[in-house]
Amino acid sequence: MRQNLLMIEDDARLASMVGEYLEQNGFAVSNAPDGQSGMSRLSQPEGAPPDLVILDLMLPDIDGLEVCRRIRALTTPVAKIPVLMLTAKGDPMDRIIGLEMGADDYLPKPFEPRELLARVRAILRRKVETPAQAGNVLRFGSLEIDRDARTVTVAGAACELTSYQFDLLVTLAERAGRVLSRDQIMEAVRGRELEAFDRSIDVHMGRIRAAIEADAKDPKRILTVRGVGYVFARQQD
Repeated sequence: MRQNLLMIEDDARLASMVGEYLEQNGFAVSNAPDGQSGMSRLSQPEGAPPDLVILDLMLPDIDGLEVCRRIRALTTPVAKIPVLMLTAKGDPMDRIIGLEMGADDYLPKPFEPRELLARVRAILRRKVETPAQAGNVLRFGSLEIDRDARTVTVAGAACELTSYQFDLLVTLAERAGRVLSRDQIMEAVRGRELEAFDRSIDVHMGRIRAAIEADAKDPKRILTVRGVGYVFARQQD
């Protein structure tokens, strides 16, 4: 069964080219030309929601950052849909803000269609494979990570994380007590090595800490090892 992708892209030529390429590689693709129409499609109660959203940063009505924020603010399962953001200039600040708004990944324009395809497949593979790896709940004090339901709670209260952030947290929690470099973490989650200068991992860690720590500025669960990376503490509250 084909997985459904929704592109929110105002460049009709680009959307047609990318859509055709992705469909040739086994996906069903639809396109919304602006943010409002994209949100309308995502908010419709009838029909199955897309498996992933490819979201352009620069849209003619509301920008992609606001669309991403609105998706994550929904109270329906649509809020959990992975979002791959396309940034026009590849500006690091655009990337950081996009990740802070809840995007799971980003790709600067211009891009090779094969790289977009690889990133789409990697995101969807994480979404499908992570629950099958283990069917139990990881517990650390009041923190519970349910790998089957893909939920995180602290003292019974739900923590809002993106699909990518959930995978990052599981990667660390499954290796509690072991110091992991940024490259090791991102390779484990994405399944491929990334450039050493890619610091988006720090943005995601900040979001995870804000969700699961009592004080994100004085974390007790996810600790920074200066000059190396991160470690998930074995002993917690």
